[in-house]
Amino acid sequence: MTAQALPPGVVGIHALPADHHDGPWDSMVVPDGTKERLLSQAMLVLRHGHRLTALSGAPHGLIVLVGPPGTGKTTLAQGLAQASALALAPHGATTFVEVDPHAFPSDLLGESQRAVARLFTDTLPELAARRPHTVVLVDEIEALAVRRSTASFETNPVDVHRATDAVLMGLDSLRARCPHVVLVATTNFLAAVDEAVLSRADLVLRTELPDEAAIAAILRSSLEELAEHWPELRPLATDTELHAKVAGRCSKFDGRRVRKLVLSALAGRPEVALQPAQLRAEDLLAAAEAGQAELP
Repeated sequence: MTAQALPPGVVGIHALPADHHDGPWDSMVVPDGTKERLLSQAMLVLRHGHRLTALSGAPHGLIVLVGPPGTGKTTLAQGLAQASALALAPHGATTFVEVDPHAFPSDLLGESQRAVARLFTDTLPELAARRPHTVVLVDEIEALAVRRSTASFETNPVDVHRATDAVLMGLDSLRARCPHVVLVATTNFLAAVDEAVLSRADLVLRTELPDEAAIAAILRSSLEELAEHWPELRPLATDTELHAKVAGRCSKFDGRRVRKLVLSALAGRPEVALQPAQLRAEDLLAAAEAGQAELP
């Protein structure tokens, strides 16, 4: 489906599992148990959502990932969709839908309630009818579901309240009509998300800045990927002492910044940029120092 043909607010529709979606789930460095908890929650609803509707506390299929920028929330959600699809492949394929609240056409501005209502009552049910399982990613959920108790009267509070009301009604409607749908929402600011939306979440999971051990693991992963193309870099990829030393200079780095540190090291000297196999430990350490100096 071309971008022009995508429904309002939807920026991607994918059939999973698909080979080109492999990678993010395995490469993510997160605390032990995080992936298992996410995958178990998703599979429960995707596989048994219809049966669970009979429970008095039936799931809404809503997972909220919250944490600072760069901690891998979106990548984790994308990887979860593929991992779930692989696990459930014997029972049918999975539709993965990506929603960006900022992608609604400009002519829908000021009509948030109707735009959101159409998303939940028309678009998502129609897409969910295509395959046995559906995973929906909504990035920056606070853009759709602003916490009404703190909404400023200077930012068109009537429309804000109506849009959030539409999200609440939409979540309830989607659960009733499509209990096999898992909706993964991300936010950098949990305090900005409406309390009633959060109360509907089956799981709220925090993603934190990596500690030194996690940073070292991310460095190793990034260097191993480079070594696939330049085998001469294999010693760097296996040098755990170096990884720990570099990690010690990356305080307050998020995962994205750690991976970009390796790219910065490759671009630190012209000869390395031309021949990445010439990358040295000193380049990584220098890139870490430079990155630390750039932090606010």
